[in-house]
This record gives sequence, C-alpha cells and structure tokens, in this order.
Amino acid sequence: MDHRSLKDNLYAQFARIGAALASDRRLELLDLLAQAPRHVEALASETGMSVANTSQHLQTLKNARLVEAQRVGARVEYRLADESVARLWLALREVGEARLAEVRDISRRFGLDESRGEMVHRDQLERLSADGSILVLDVRPRHEQEHGHLPGAVLIPHDELESRLDELPRDRRIVAYCRGEYCLFADTAVELLRQRGFDAVRLDGGWLEWMVEGRPTEAATTLAGRA
Repeated sequence: MDHRSLKDNLYAQFARIGAALASDRRLELLDLLAQAPRHVEALASETGMSVANTSQHLQTLKNARLVEAQRVGARVEYRLADESVARLWLALREVGEARLAEVRDISRRFGLDESRGEMVHRDQLERLSADGSILVLDVRPRHEQEHGHLPGAVLIPHDELESRLDELPRDRRIVAYCRGEYCLFADTAVELLRQRGFDAVRLDGGWLEWMVEGRPTEAATTLAGRA
C-alpha cells in the first residue's frame, strides 16, 4: 500500500469519530453516559429531546463505536464503549476551554469561575478524607451514585438533600461533588448547606474528572461497568 492510500484510508476512519462528535446533543449524551448507563427514555427525558431524536443520535454514536447497547429486560441500555471515550470527551472539553473565548465567557456568566469561591482540589481530597477532617457528599442522581462513587462518600441525591440535612454532621467540613466541572448540583447543594449553617465547599471537578484520572472508586471500577 502506498503512502497516499494509507492516509486516505486511515484518516477516513478517524473522521468517523469527529463526525459523531460534531453535535452538541451527542456530546451531552456522552457526558450523561460517562456517569452511568441509561436507557433511551431516560436520556430523552434528561436532554429534553424526543425518544426518536435521542435514538437517532445514539445510533450515530454507536456506528462510530463510541457507545454500546445492551438489552436489559424490556429496554435497551446504552453505555460508553470504554473509558477512552470519556477521556476523549474530556480532552475535547479541555481544548475548548483553552482555545475558545466563548467557553470562558459562558463560564463567567454562569458563575463557574473564581466566583464559585473556595474549592477542595481532587489531589487534596483523599488526604483530608483519610484524616477525618471532611465528609465527602455525592449529590448526583441515585442511579449514578449506585453505578460508582468516590470512596466513603455519603450518598444523598440533590433533590433529597433538604429533607435529609439531619444526616450530616455540623462539626466537619462537607465537600460536595456532582457530575463534573459543568454540573451545578454541587453548587446548589453547597449554597443550601451554607444557608443552614454547615461549613460546605464543592470539589474542584467531579465524578468525570475523578474517573478519567484513574482515582479509586467504590461500587464500579470502570465507565463501561466492568468489575
């Protein structure tokens, strides 16, 4: 095979990945599937798309080998093909953050910059958790928590937090986390906790960043759900 034929054949295959990523809705689907597997109806509900439109986007991702499908009972459940897909999504996001002023502007507009205030970095969390000086609080939806969570985290979904405040200590700092950098569940949880007199901050990043960095987890060890 000559040099030109190699390039023509090889790059055409890589372009399949780029084409599959060239949709804001498909990127959102990948972001959700990085948290836990989901069936089509759940993805449609969370993204505000119709089931038919969601299925079409998922088929595009499946054809590019970015997601896999498995029948679970009466429904078809989708999951990321493997952790490299999560790393790809995070790398794409990081390039956008570095190169696109619009991303930085949007982050400032929605308070996702230094206006968030103090945060605990992921590198600090394990040490602080081990010495008992903090409590780690996972406020993601329940099915995401069950798929995998940070070691020792207290699991209280964001929509249950207000009714379960008595389960949290007032003599320790609470570090809340959710899906990742662009998830606001932890921000709203921290705001509520501070209003109720707790010492609370959010984690820098969240589940996605933690998983991609290969840090320890409980309940699941890979994004593809393999033990």
